[in-house]
Amino acid sequence: MRPAERRLLAHGQPVSLGGRAFDLLLALIELRDRVVAKDELLARVWPGTVVEENNLTVQISSLRKVFGPDAIATVAGRGYRFTLPLLDDDTSASLTERSSPRERPVIAVLAFDNLSNEAEMQFFSDGVSEEIIQRLARGTQLRVISRTTSFQFRGERKAEAAQRLNCAYVLDGSIRRADGQVRISAHLMEAASGTTLWSDHYDRALEGIFEVQDDIAESIARALDQGFFGVATRAVDPAVYDLYLRSSPKSYAPDELRTSVGVLEVVTQRAPNFAEAWGRLAYVRSFLHMYLPFAERAASTGHVVREASHALALDAQNNDALVARCFVMPPFGRFVEAEDFLERLRQAPGSGAGRRYISWLLRLTGRLRASLDEAERIYRLDMLDPMSANLVALARMATGQVAEAVPVYEDLVARIPEMSFPISSLLRAHAFLQDWAAVDRLLALAATRPLREFQDTIPFVRAKRDPTLEHIGAWRSEFEAHVMITGGVDVARLVYAAHLGLVDEAFRAAEVARLGPVGASTDIMGPDGYRTALLFQASMPELRNDPRFPRLCARLGLVEFWLASGQWPDCANEVPYDFRQQCEWAKGVPGEIFGF
Repeated sequence: MRPAERRLLAHGQPVSLGGRAFDLLLALIELRDRVVAKDELLARVWPGTVVEENNLTVQISSLRKVFGPDAIATVAGRGYRFTLPLLDDDTSASLTERSSPRERPVIAVLAFDNLSNEAEMQFFSDGVSEEIIQRLARGTQLRVISRTTSFQFRGERKAEAAQRLNCAYVLDGSIRRADGQVRISAHLMEAASGTTLWSDHYDRALEGIFEVQDDIAESIARALDQGFFGVATRAVDPAVYDLYLRSSPKSYAPDELRTSVGVLEVVTQRAPNFAEAWGRLAYVRSFLHMYLPFAERAASTGHVVREASHALALDAQNNDALVARCFVMPPFGRFVEAEDFLERLRQAPGSGAGRRYISWLLRLTGRLRASLDEAERIYRLDMLDPMSANLVALARMATGQVAEAVPVYEDLVARIPEMSFPISSLLRAHAFLQDWAAVDRLLALAATRPLREFQDTIPFVRAKRDPTLEHIGAWRSEFEAHVMITGGVDVARLVYAAHLGLVDEAFRAAEVARLGPVGASTDIMGPDGYRTALLFQASMPELRNDPRFPRLCARLGLVEFWLASGQWPDCANEVPYDFRQQCEWAKGVPGEIFGF
């Protein structure tokens, strides 16, 4: 057991265990000297929530599948007891201390210098550094700053990296490649003192590069008194590895995603045991999936599931494959199934691109505070990554911290003006802060580009700016006409309508319209199309505050998820009615099948 890492190993290999099962196991081990009543276990594992006893039974069953049927004894009428012996008392001590773990040190791995004559060697050099980041993140308890941020510090800027990144340690190095051979030099420095803690160099054939990456990561772990559990990449042809390094998306524009998919299809064909490539292929294709017409998504889902399954067969904790499975779930209706992949993603070690979306996925079921915690943690380790910045700003806005989100969005718009979705979110933020001068500046900028899946934002902001009866009436007429003509409505429009004072109109529309796409040109594309996150925005509570809200949530599959998992949304304790009771009454409402 590694409680601080929330990991379970069997014969040195990680065992997949859900979050509730892991919490239950910890409780049973801590209290192994007695029989633990069911009510006590329910209170420990599902604190502050009311769940049915069969949830406990299901988790006990999953633990017995791992440890054997006799590991957890059932004492009739009393509860359960963990019966396996522990190796020593240190395990017990570490379990009781897990509530206040020692702060894990932060390390930055800089982009290794390319000392070869070939400019294109920079791909290879950056790739070596990136793989070391992944190995440290997966194999140690170090917190590792992500590549997007640490790789900003090159050349003369490396001298300022430690201070700017606020890290305890910095790894730097250089690479020279020639005639099928590679020389890698690396050194580890303590930031506060400038002391070199470890340095070494390696001369290897290109085929041995993966072993070198593990050697470097393990040496760093030893120098910092860290245990190391590495999952080495299987060796692939260097030319194939170069292709893999070039496949990482930058802007996430659909055309770029298609190019990356094509490159990764070649890589996986030529290296069928290359787990990282299969995971990235599933992830990139799943992102592209959200920009496809809905009629094409079934075939795309099949591709993603097969590719993600292949990656997970090679590496059961591949971050990118796990988030890919979440991405191709319908935007609503299958939250129970999606939660399994989300929980596996949360428990998996490493710092792959997929981890940044944990926050986004939590918001879809209303867990805003947990979402913000995740987003802030990732952002601290990757402050210069546009996607991490966008997600932390979204999480802040969702919890009502609109003013705190604005500087992040302003920086994004200044640094990456070609990105449209920060403009849309910033428009909404300034409207809530009633900074209409800032709104005017952004509207002028927005007029120069399409806003794609966020086309509802501008009319909403205009109505909010001047909420006269005339303007609200015009918004209502357009809203009702859209529902009548298309037969469908996105939940975001329902939230906007209720916030503008049209609560009854929103619920009437929800009763008669599809909540998903209808197969028309008006269907909303992109990552947020038909997603449920906006239902829980702190600044727009009108829909949630109405007792009819749980019936709407039942149609979306949210009530089924909350009742089955006990993972209630934050609003359950905030609305002016008995939210849980209303959900119990609404659980018989038929769910809507996503699609058309």
